[in-house]
Amino acid sequence: MVNLKAKPFNLKQKQIDWVNSTIESMSTEEKIGQLFINLTLKRDPEYLDKLVDQYHIGGVRWQGGTIEEIYEQNRYLQQNSRIPLLIAANCESGGNGAVREGTLVATHAACGASSTLDVVRGMARVGGSEARTIGCNWTFAPVSDLLLNWRNSIVNTRAFGKDPELVIDRSKAYMDEMSKLGIACCTKHFPGDGVDERDHHLLMSCNDLSCEDWDKTFGKVYKALIDDGVESVMAGHICLPAYSRRFRPSMKNQDIMPASLAPELLNDLLRDQLGFNGLILTDASHMAGLTCAAPRSTQVPGAIAAGCDMFLFLNDPDEDYRYMLDGYNNGLISKERLQDALRRILGLKAKLGLDNLSFPDKSGIRTVGCDRHRQVAGMAADESITLVKDTQKLLPALPAKYRRVKLIFVQSAPVSLTDGSDPAKAILVEELESAGFKVAANTDYYEMEMADPGFANRFRIADSESHETVKGKFDLILYCFNMKGYAQESNVRIKFSASHSNEIPGFVQEVPTLGVSLSYTNHLYDLPMLKTFIHAYAPTREYIQALVAKIAGKSSFKGRADDNVWCSRWDTRL
Repeated sequence: MVNLKAKPFNLKQKQIDWVNSTIESMSTEEKIGQLFINLTLKRDPEYLDKLVDQYHIGGVRWQGGTIEEIYEQNRYLQQNSRIPLLIAANCESGGNGAVREGTLVATHAACGASSTLDVVRGMARVGGSEARTIGCNWTFAPVSDLLLNWRNSIVNTRAFGKDPELVIDRSKAYMDEMSKLGIACCTKHFPGDGVDERDHHLLMSCNDLSCEDWDKTFGKVYKALIDDGVESVMAGHICLPAYSRRFRPSMKNQDIMPASLAPELLNDLLRDQLGFNGLILTDASHMAGLTCAAPRSTQVPGAIAAGCDMFLFLNDPDEDYRYMLDGYNNGLISKERLQDALRRILGLKAKLGLDNLSFPDKSGIRTVGCDRHRQVAGMAADESITLVKDTQKLLPALPAKYRRVKLIFVQSAPVSLTDGSDPAKAILVEELESAGFKVAANTDYYEMEMADPGFANRFRIADSESHETVKGKFDLILYCFNMKGYAQESNVRIKFSASHSNEIPGFVQEVPTLGVSLSYTNHLYDLPMLKTFIHAYAPTREYIQALVAKIAGKSSFKGRADDNVWCSRWDTRL
């Protein structure tokens, strides 16, 4: 059972009295509602009233909406809920994880590439302060996964790296800054992503380390963060067979469950062995790693019965709420388990001062995306951008020598052709030309289809100028890759806009050629022919400005890469 006087709650008796009296005042229906964190997509008062009056939700996260809409949504929910709400955001890279107008300061990958803690601290400060303006009191970060498998693109940019000590240092710095702002942290995705290359949005993925290897890596990280006082842990839809079998020797393969449904991982490993006294919540419940593991009617209450304290996201609210209530009434969730979960939920709320709640003044939203925060993002870009290799000794590419640039911008397929081209492309052209380069940018297949859709575009994209023409027209070819992927494919690789596209590097032996990634760090696996390659980590103005300054020799490269970038290949190093 939880000890509210101990870490991470550290409550005074008055606060504990509030926790206990609040629980005693609840109806059974209110107690069941506290177990849910809703993903809010609609913001009309009728819907919001239903969340707090009928489902009695314990927490909320949201998607979409302007900063004004999000502020009013959270204010309305908090002021109309009898029991104060945990309000969460994914501030993994800055305030952009709270609202779309927020500042992207640095991805976890950029923080890991920086040689100091200034980048992660700046990211947390900006992200936390921007999130607070709209009433957020809980961040689903830091991501404490270890990128042990370079093929894993799920946490490629979301993990600090592969070294446990580096991940511990960056995570602790993040937690420290959030604590100063009065925001609780949630580290994820227990028992650890980054071993399997598959995406637990699409299936139950596996952490296949032995118990001994897990203890030296993920276990070391979780123990350090628990000892440092992390308030909550997100249980991923990821299994850990070695430890499940250790704690349950008779367990058969077909009985192995993701951590979100595995009592031996939540209780025996996380609670008992690692000593975690805080709140456990599931990862998103619409992910196939959970939905395929058990019928919905048993997975909803089963997660709480297994040891999770909160369930992340209602699907059909009426149905999920009934499943949870039925699970309690039929004894799957015991009275003791429900009481323990409620004390952890209310204990976290008390720690955050929600027992004496005051909602932030609306004037604070003016600081979101402000110049001061953009300057922090500029610092982060300068400190993190990494020259992975330059075996041809191309850099610096001074505009006086390499003025005529052929830009090949390779973007992921847009969700819809009505979205338009990747805005990073126009920013890159503008910044290159501002630095003194003359740029000729490619038109990819998606852009052709946006302008004039037709079958002929499949052949037009394969057209290429003669080699002698290209050699005569350009001093430098710059390949820029901004690939994106989420819950659609298990591994994101380089994908050109069409087959036999003229975007494929074909002039590397004839014109000086430079490659840049604005996202993933494993692209050299598909691009070993590029002898100069840079990781720029983000497609924002601040990162592209810093990138161009470094290409042109106006700024030095300060970031550093680990050996994941070579993708276990000899040819990527050439």
